[in-house]
Parts: sequence; C-alpha cells; structure tokens
Amino acid sequence: MSGGYLGPAVPVLTLGDVLLVTVQGELHDGMAEQLQHDITQRIARSRVTGVVIDVSGVDIVDSFLGRIFAEIAASTRLLAARTVLAGMRPAVAITLVELGLTLPGLTTTLDVERAMELLGQPVPTASADGRKGGT
Repeated sequence: MSGGYLGPAVPVLTLGDVLLVTVQGELHDGMAEQLQHDITQRIARSRVTGVVIDVSGVDIVDSFLGRIFAEIAASTRLLAARTVLAGMRPAVAITLVELGLTLPGLTTTLDVERAMELLGQPVPTASADGRKGGT
C-alpha cells in the first residue's frame, strides 16, 4: 500500500527515521491486525528505526488491542526498530492494569513530542506566533 495511510482510519506519517501512527477512536480487531501487518511491512521496506503509536485519541483499550500493541513492539524489535506508545489516557492505563496487561517491550511517553525525542528525532518547535522555527 502506498501513500500516507495504512488503512482507512489509521494515518501514518514518516518523520525522518520514525513512523508516526495516529490511532483515533475505536480500532476494530480486523483493523488492528491489518495495522500490525502494515507496520511490519513498512519497517522491512524502509530504514525506519522507530515507531510512535499515538493513542491520545483512544478512549477504550481491550485485551485484544493491548495484545496487538505488544505484538507490534515485539515485531518491530525483531526488525531492529523501537516502539513507543504515546499519549495514553489515565482511564486506558487503569483498564490495562485491571486486565493484567503489562505491554512488554513497549515504552510509554506522555505525548508524541517526548516519544520523538526518546527516539532521537528532532521535534520542530513553534515560535510565539505559531510558526515553526529553529533555535
């Protein structure tokens, strides 16, 4: 699949050496499995060294989706890339703990900017007037 999307509801951007996957709303089982497959295919075809999965738009995570996130992390690790889960809401974190899911191999950050920094990618800064700037 070419272009900036892995599927109809999961936009993916390539930012330097990192794939930024933005999950919004509910991710159905079939879409989650397709996302896992597509991410590993993109890593294998490119020089991507990291994957940031932005879950700030996700209200509910069930055990299946938690397992898919852990499997994505395991697959990316085998392909010499790191996975960071960014923007998890407190209610989602509580649910994952209640379900007994530890998400092995996944690093978490509070937001995408911190995830990108963790993966060694420069994060564009905005000036006071909202324009992207440098130093």
